[in-house]
Order: sequence, then structure tokens, then C-alpha cells
Amino acid sequence: MRSIGIFCGANHGTNPVYQEAAAELGRLMAQQNILLVYGAGNVGLMGTIADAVLAEKGRAVGVIPQSLVDREVAHKGLTELHVVQTMHERKAMMAARSDAFIAMPGGFGTFDEICEIITWNQLGIIRKPVAFYNVNGFWDKFLDMVDHTVAEGFVKYDQRENLIVESVPEVLLQKIRSYADATSDYWIDFKRI
Repeated sequence: MRSIGIFCGANHGTNPVYQEAAAELGRLMAQQNILLVYGAGNVGLMGTIADAVLAEKGRAVGVIPQSLVDREVAHKGLTELHVVQTMHERKAMMAARSDAFIAMPGGFGTFDEICEIITWNQLGIIRKPVAFYNVNGFWDKFLDMVDHTVAEGFVKYDQRENLIVESVPEVLLQKIRSYADATSDYWIDFKRI
């Protein structure tokens, strides 16, 4: 596992534990030589994790639409910054550059991004680990909803079981690595998207 795509909030949230958790995950990723692939923001948890990776001499790749660059939210100190035209291009490039994905606390954008990746896995477009960094129980209610969709027959049990959920960052990265080792035949075909 060489890279992880991170989806997270452009805000810090109301509880400082979210910012602390983002910084801790960023430090660990850099120490384990895992490339950060994220939405290139310099604000909120996005900026926090990027700054933590870079402070530890890690590498951070950002992908951002021009419209957000125009609003001055692009991080200027990244290893690589890719400016694209649309959110769809952003997600496709992030998916292509990432060996796995983590959803940290965030809002509608985070929900959209992680649900699209889960759907791509479900459809066989990609086969990559998907994890939820469940800081402070942030994802509990979302996962309750996923469990409800399984109970109601809209999501298969094994698709729910493939989602990694963890609140301890060291354990989270190990679970992703173990999952990746077990399913090392990743592939992606963006012509099918």
C-alpha cells in the first residue's frame, strides 16, 4: 500500500478531537511512507492532515477544481498539486492515484466521495479498501443507516462487511494494509465510469 485517498471536512468541526485525530493520522502516514492523496485544500481537516504529513517530511498530492483554486483554498506547499476542471475529474484522479481510501469526519462532500468509491467497488470498477476513521463515534449513525439498508435488502451483507471501521489510527492503517494484501489484484477502468 503506497497511497491512501483521504476524504474529510473543509471545516475543523466543533470538537478539537477531530483536528487532533487528523494530525495524528497524517503523522503516521508520513512515518510509514504512505502518500497522501486528497482534495488539496488548505482549510479544515484537509489542511490539518496535509500539514501534518508535510511536517514529517511525507508526500502529499492534492487534486482540486479550478473553481476552488479561484476561491483561494488550494494548499500551496504540496508535493504535487493537480488543478482540474470538475469535481468528477477530481474524484477520478484521486481514485487512480490511491491504493485505498479513508473517510474522516466531514460533511456532504465527504459523504458523496466515500459513497461513490463504495459504489465503484460494488460495481467492480475498482477493488480497493474503504475505511472509516471513526473518531469520536462520528460514523456510527451513518453505519447504522448502512446496516438498515442491509436489513431492508438494498445492500448485500458482504458489501457492508468489506467496510473497515476503526477509531485508532495505527490499527486503522494495519487493517487497511491487511485488506490490501488479501485483495492485491486492484484494477480500475475509468472508461466504465
